[in-house]
Amino acid sequence: MATHKSLVLVGMMGTGKSTIGKEVAKKLKIEFVDTDQLIEDDTNLTIAEIFKENGEKYFRELEEKIFLKIKNDKEKIISVGGGAFIKDRKSTRLNSSHSSVSRMPS
Repeated sequence: MATHKSLVLVGMMGTGKSTIGKEVAKKLKIEFVDTDQLIEDDTNLTIAEIFKENGEKYFRELEEKIFLKIKNDKEKIISVGGGAFIKDRKSTRLNSSHSSVSRMPS
């Protein structure tokens, strides 16, 4: 990528972030990162299990922790769920340091 920034795809579940992100990453020959997958890998639980066992607030805390861990990564395609913008602090960090694309269902 010419900007050396990561491209962050933001949207609700099922909007195509992973599908599009993988294709773009493949064409640009850079890494694709899905924050939900990183959370599942770290916790050994599915997102559904996390919501069921610990609730949305806990999931959002994990989501923020993962995002803060990778936020300075360069030249990646990063898929982030729509809840990533719930906290102003995270939204501000994302917008100032990355190129982002938001896609909401029609």
